[in-house]
Amino acid sequence: MQALLLEINTAVEAAGGMLDTPQADAFRTRYRQLLKEAEIECPPPHESQRKKGQRGRLKRSKSRNLLDRLIQFEDDVLRFMVELDVPFTNNQGERDLRMSKVQQKISGCFRSKLGAKFFSRIRSYLSTCAKNGVSSAEALRLLFEGRWPAFMGMAPE
Repeated sequence: MQALLLEINTAVEAAGGMLDTPQADAFRTRYRQLLKEAEIECPPPHESQRKKGQRGRLKRSKSRNLLDRLIQFEDDVLRFMVELDVPFTNNQGERDLRMSKVQQKISGCFRSKLGAKFFSRIRSYLSTCAKNGVSSAEALRLLFEGRWPAFMGMAPE
């Protein structure tokens, strides 16, 4: 599956960010075929595996849980190949959240909702600047001078 997803990503990059319908359908067919093979290799637990008196859902392996999610969320997993604004990974989104989680880990929490709001606003501004090639130092200097970076095209409030 990993090899297929990387192959799809390479094809998407070569196609300029989005695949045409026939290409996308061909990859979707291969994706589903791999899932069928995985179903055989990693079947769901059977009721016969239930211990006497055991209630609830039967425990599934990590690989089975992943397989179930790949089946259930197929459209979400493959969305990057048919929509220009969807990235291949969510690494950037995770990086954007990491600083607030580090702040919470170090301090234990934010002291107030207002403090959390300020922290989030500042991190969002710095992250946006970094994505547009403006260093944090430059972004803060411009902010203290009462100006926005050129990519924003407006004056601060």
